[in-house]
Amino acid sequence: MNTSLVWFKRDLRLADHTALCQAAAQGPVLCLYVVEPSVWAQPDAALQHYLFIQESLQELQTALSAIGGTLHIATGEVVDVLSQLHVQQPFAAIYSHEETGNAVTYARDRAVAQWCRTHRVAWHEHPQFGVVRRLASRDKWQAQWQAHTSAARWPVPVAGAVHFAPPAAAGDAMPTPSQLGLASDAPPQRQLGGRALALDVLQSFLQDRCGHYRSGMSSPLSAPSACSRLSAYLAYGCISLREVVQTTQLHAARLPPEASQQKRALVAFISRLHWHCHFIQKLESEPALEWRNLHRGYDGLREHDWNPAHFEALVAGRTGWPMVDACVVMLRETGWLNFRMRAMLVSVAAYPLWLHWRPVGEWLARQFLDYEPGIHWSQLQMQSGTTGINTTRVYNPIKQAQDHDPQGHFVRRWLPAMRRVPDTWLFEPWRMPPELQARCGVTVGKDIAMPLVDLEAATRLAKQRMHALRAQPAVRAARAAIVDRHGSRRRRDPPERHAVKGAAQLGFDF
Repeated sequence: MNTSLVWFKRDLRLADHTALCQAAAQGPVLCLYVVEPSVWAQPDAALQHYLFIQESLQELQTALSAIGGTLHIATGEVVDVLSQLHVQQPFAAIYSHEETGNAVTYARDRAVAQWCRTHRVAWHEHPQFGVVRRLASRDKWQAQWQAHTSAARWPVPVAGAVHFAPPAAAGDAMPTPSQLGLASDAPPQRQLGGRALALDVLQSFLQDRCGHYRSGMSSPLSAPSACSRLSAYLAYGCISLREVVQTTQLHAARLPPEASQQKRALVAFISRLHWHCHFIQKLESEPALEWRNLHRGYDGLREHDWNPAHFEALVAGRTGWPMVDACVVMLRETGWLNFRMRAMLVSVAAYPLWLHWRPVGEWLARQFLDYEPGIHWSQLQMQSGTTGINTTRVYNPIKQAQDHDPQGHFVRRWLPAMRRVPDTWLFEPWRMPPELQARCGVTVGKDIAMPLVDLEAATRLAKQRMHALRAQPAVRAARAAIVDRHGSRRRRDPPERHAVKGAAQLGFDF
C-alpha cells in the first residue's frame, strides 16, 4: 500500500484532525512537522511562539506514541525536506490543513504545490477554520461557516486504527532558538502550549468564567479571566474551531433556564468565533493586505511621515499616557492583552503618533502569543483606517483609563512609579505641580514619561487628514468593490443573530 504523509503545521492535535483521518483511510501514514528557518527569520516571529509550539509538539508526540505512531521532526525548507523524505521513503500523497499565514508561508505553499505536481504527489488540503479557499463571493460565506462548524468531528484515532509508517531516518532534534536567530526575550507569564491545557481552559471558561464574559471583556483588569483565553490554542491548532463551537453550543443547551446570563455570554462568544473566521477570510482572499493598504487610495497617507522616536517610545512603554504604557508592559510580561486595549494601542499609534501600521504590526505580532496573521493584519488596517470601508475608530487613552481603570489598579500594577501618584493626577500625571512631584518622590519626564504629543491637537490633525482623504471622489468610488469582496453580510441576518452590539469590532482575540 502507498504511504501518505501527514504534514502538521498550525494544527497540533489528534482530535478532529481531518488530514490525519483521511490519510489513515488510505494506508500507512508518516507524520511530519518541519521547523522552517525562513519562517522563523521573519519580523513577525518571536521566541514565545516557538516555545509554545515546542510544548505543543511534545504533547502531540506523546499522544501519537500512545496509539503506535511517531512524529518526524525535520529542520529545513519544506520542499528540501520533502525531496529528501521522498527519496528515503516514497509517499504518494500529502495530507494537511489549509493555512492562511504570512507571505512566506503563502510562497512556501505555492512551492510545495509545484513540487507535488513535478513529483506526481497528490496534495489534499482540508479547511482548518470556517475559511473558504478561492471564495467566489461573500454572499454565501455565512452558510459555509455554519456548515463547517456543524459538521461531525473526526474522532481521535485509537491504537491499532492507524497504520503508521516509521520514518526512514531519525528526525533531528528541534534547533535551539538561538540557532534560528530568535531573540532571547519571552514573556515570563505567558500561557503554555499543548492540548491538555487547551481543554482545561475551555472547560474553566464554560463552567465558571463565562458568566463575566460580556461585562468583563473590555477592562484589562477583568478581561484576563473573563475572556475565554483560547486564542493561542486556536491559533496553533491545539483545539479545533469546530470542537470549541460544538462544545460551547452543547454546554449552553444544557444550562437551566435561570442561567440566562451565561447563555447570553455563550451566544456572544460563538458570535466572536464567527468574526474570528471573518477576518481570516480577508487575508485568505487578499494576501497582499499583510503588506499594503487594503484600499489603495490610502497609499502614502502615513508611509512618508515615519517618526522613529515615536515608535521607539511606544515599544518601550514610554508614550506618557499611563494606560498605553501599562498595556505595553503587560504584553511584554504575559503575551496577551484584551481586544479593546489592543485596539487602543493601534489607534494611538495610528492617529496621535501618526505611525504606519506595518512596522507597528510587526512589533505587535511578536508581542501577541496568539498571533493569527489573518486576524492581525485585518485588524491593524481596520483600526488604522486604511480599509476604506470601516468607521474611523479613535480610542482616547485617557478616556479608556477613566472608563476601564477608574481606580488605577491596572496602571499601578504594571507601572510601579504610578503607585506614588495621587488619585487626583492618576489620568494625567504630567500635570502634577513640581512641588507635589517632589513630595511624592516621582519625577515626570524621568520616572513617568511626558506625553510625546499633545493628545487632543495631534488626534484632531490626524482625523482631519484622514477625513479629507476619505472625502475624495476617487477614494469614495473605490469603496464599493472592497465592500463586495470583504464586507460582512451579517446585516442581512435576522436581528436575533446579532448577539453582541459592536461585534464587527472583534478581531485580535476572544
